[in-house]
Amino acid sequence: MKKIDLVFRTVGERTTDIALEFAKKNIKPEKVHLIENVKPFSKAMQMILKLDIEADFIVFMDADCIILENMRPFLDKNAAAYVDCFVLDKFRGKIHTGVHITRRDVFEEMKRVKIQKNDMKYLLRPESRRRNLALEALKEGKQFKRFRIFHDFFQNYRDIYVKYALRELRSRTEHARLKLNFAMENWHNDDFDYVVAREAVKYARSIIKDYSSPQKIENFIKLLPEIALKKLKILHLDEKKKLKMQEVLNLRGAFNAIGQFDSKEKIFCIGLGRTGTKSLTAALDIFGYNIIHYPHDLTTFEELSSGDYNLSILQDYDGISDITISPYYPQLDKEFPNSKFILTVRDKESWLKSFEKHWSDRPPFDDPNQNEIYMKMRRLLRASVYGTYKFNRDRMGYIFDLHTKNTLDYFKDKPEKLLVLNIFEQDSFKKLCSFLNVPEINNNFPDVKTNEHLFELL
Repeated sequence: MKKIDLVFRTVGERTTDIALEFAKKNIKPEKVHLIENVKPFSKAMQMILKLDIEADFIVFMDADCIILENMRPFLDKNAAAYVDCFVLDKFRGKIHTGVHITRRDVFEEMKRVKIQKNDMKYLLRPESRRRNLALEALKEGKQFKRFRIFHDFFQNYRDIYVKYALRELRSRTEHARLKLNFAMENWHNDDFDYVVAREAVKYARSIIKDYSSPQKIENFIKLLPEIALKKLKILHLDEKKKLKMQEVLNLRGAFNAIGQFDSKEKIFCIGLGRTGTKSLTAALDIFGYNIIHYPHDLTTFEELSSGDYNLSILQDYDGISDITISPYYPQLDKEFPNSKFILTVRDKESWLKSFEKHWSDRPPFDDPNQNEIYMKMRRLLRASVYGTYKFNRDRMGYIFDLHTKNTLDYFKDKPEKLLVLNIFEQDSFKKLCSFLNVPEINNNFPDVKTNEHLFELL
């Protein structure tokens, strides 16, 4: 068994005692390091970085998470540098937050990271900013894993207020604000948790403008606990009573009954590369769908290579985008019969120009920027989708037309399962909303051209 330490952080959340009890049971750590009542979080992060940890991996966990699944089997076999955990959040649905599995070398590198003065990303997310810089220095990336974890279902009103004032500050990009606004559409006023969260967002937007200085934002964050108490008095809300274990068990039973974590309803974005699959992935993220773009892990490679289309990675994601699954839509339709498919298209000539440029610095062999598994996946998919390792204009034009024709032919008797989408058209967002049966967003479609940009958004 690997040595696993738990770093458990609490600022007095209502869930603290029960969350720690479940964490000890389902992680089985060698040691537990408690970080208690240290505010703001940047100070807590400084304390964490002083810890002397000898374990192989560290699970960093916030007290607002209740782990209801045995994580130990995964922890013992995991070798990834960093795994972010998908949780079920009361306010925003399926998100990755609150529980972070970190290899010790990444933690040590986090200690060495130098933070620039007035780094806004660090000010708003001190842990994730420091960790991302450490991963970049080690040339490592993130992986994601879904566990049965409840997040923010039982919090005190004061903590909800502080959290959603901060959430608004962290949602100042167009993409993040759209995502927050969409989540807020489902906050009903007969639940005071949602009322408090909505008031916090509204207040933060009124006080902290987009052009506010880092110093003003920092001072606002420090005062948030005091502001929260004042606002709750105005709302005439008494704080909640001590959390009882039965409340948690009742919620677990309810979600077990409706199978929230085991859906076979997926979304597959089956357009060819350079047709807007990254932008579509970002758009789906706004609506709460966790879509992985171009997975290239060893397990997925081995499954595709052997013709196994019940892909393991879909246990953790709501769908896949790009050519990892573009040629396999008939098989995926069989494996996941309640799923939806989106075929992204664009003007053929502009696609050919973009595609030729895209392949110009991506050789099929000996790419110093990629590892062995990534290169094997690149060759497998080029052979499966395009029938060639290198760009050939005639061949690519033929495949472009053939892929569209074959997809339309396959779905002609079940048109409700397929959306043909040109993201460059003015009404593309409206079409996507209608297809997904979600409230319409009057906005331009996301414009995401690089993996780095997509990584930042998700």
